[in-house]
Amino acid sequence: MTVFLLVLAGVAGGLCGSVAGLASIVTYPALLAAGLAPLQANVTNTVALVFTSIGSVSASRTELAGQRAKITPLAVIAVAGGAVGGLVLLLAPADSFEVVVPVLVGLASLAVLAPRPHSHVHGDRPEPRWLRPAVFANGVYSGYFGAASGVMLLATLLAGWVESFPRVNAAKSLIAGLGNAMGAVVFVVAGHVDWQLGIPLAIGLFVGGRLGPWVVRHSSPTILRYVIAAAGVGLAVKLGIDAY
Repeated sequence: MTVFLLVLAGVAGGLCGSVAGLASIVTYPALLAAGLAPLQANVTNTVALVFTSIGSVSASRTELAGQRAKITPLAVIAVAGGAVGGLVLLLAPADSFEVVVPVLVGLASLAVLAPRPHSHVHGDRPEPRWLRPAVFANGVYSGYFGAASGVMLLATLLAGWVESFPRVNAAKSLIAGLGNAMGAVVFVVAGHVDWQLGIPLAIGLFVGGRLGPWVVRHSSPTILRYVIAAAGVGLAVKLGIDAY
């Protein structure tokens, strides 16, 4: 029964992660409910979440077309950040960071609603100087704690790019997935992953990740942004109650 529930939680989390970058709102509590301690749940969750990105990216080829030049440097930066974050987590457990996380999650969720940069020519706006440092910081956070790191990256890319919402969301899935994968490699090598619970969760996350791009293509970007913001603020409140 636990395995079945984790697969279902993975499908829901993968859908939330692919669409909104909020997979952990479902998957992390599911691992805690299955009996894992917070640190091992965080580590196992990070590894399983890689499969959300695999599913989402494999279903987003249309949206990712023509974005290689923009995505590649940010992906490299995110991978470096994820490695740093993963190492920091092994040295300093994330409990010490939980007081700050609700504020970060809340601000990032509201930032999704910020006015978008505009351009008359598709993709002709120069990349802002702050974008790469922000992506690195997000990678570190993703590897270290991870809660709502996807929505933080989504808000960052929405503010820095003029691409359509589906294209930005697809890029978010790829960049976040690579950064998360590097943190996951650190955890796999360190041997803190609970594979018995992580594998069924990963299966569900892959399925949910595959469904996400279809939802984004057939939904209003404005409505999606409000739904993402509301869900993110809700998660921030929940994390705040737990922390304080």
